[in-house]
Amino acid sequence: MTSLAEAGLEVLTAAEPAEKCRLTRAFAADWREGRIVEIGTTALPDRPARPERPQLLAPRHMPRRSYGGATGRVALLHALAHIELNAIDLAWDHACRFPAEAMPRGFHDDWVQVAVDEVDHFELLQGLLAGLGAAYGDLPGHDGLWQAAEKTADDLMARLAVVPMTLEARGCDTTPATIARLLANGDAATPPVLEIILADEIRHVAAGVRWFRHLAERRGLEPVAAYHSLLEQRFPGGLKAPFNHHARTAAGMGPEWYEPMVKGQIKPASGEDGSA
Repeated sequence: MTSLAEAGLEVLTAAEPAEKCRLTRAFAADWREGRIVEIGTTALPDRPARPERPQLLAPRHMPRRSYGGATGRVALLHALAHIELNAIDLAWDHACRFPAEAMPRGFHDDWVQVAVDEVDHFELLQGLLAGLGAAYGDLPGHDGLWQAAEKTADDLMARLAVVPMTLEARGCDTTPATIARLLANGDAATPPVLEIILADEIRHVAAGVRWFRHLAERRGLEPVAAYHSLLEQRFPGGLKAPFNHHARTAAGMGPEWYEPMVKGQIKPASGEDGSA
């Protein structure tokens, strides 16, 4: 293995989740400890390899999640595990798809670590599924997260705007309510795992914001206005309240980033319409 790009390619083309997780941990250690030093350039696949199961369905055809009863919890945990498996590939794709941007070493450090975090999350959720007599692949999954990656494969700023700063930020919004509902339904095992995922998600959103700002400044753009512009182009449905203001602020996204983009209420940020 001579480059990070080659490592990313090997992860993306590994179909079995266990192998994808193993390779991620190994390559992350190689990168961290200096056995891989070059970023490199290689053609990445449009889509990552996937196992035969789960079957991929449209979101509207997915099994109903719930917070009470084993069947509903399995559906919830399976859906979350599917998101985390996609997130492993997304982190590698962030790190390796955009060599023309010549990002600093810290950018690659961040997304390799995000990939390791997503492996941790996937394995924790697998453990919870096993405790309920289930496994990843038992239920279908949907393809929305990777579709977002495909639609932003042409521009790193767009990728950061849509994936960590919008989709992963939405996870920060919804996870506390999920934890509360699970606790109310007597589930003591899942909430501690979701607390770990939430804490890591805040760091991932923060990485998205940090490198989005870096690119905006490099391109001579005001970051908040650039985010609004890209969201209108790449995520035209707008955002949905309520927001986890505490988590978003901790990630470096104050309300000026997201409140003007609430679905049905898209407004220009200060300065975008020429106002002060």
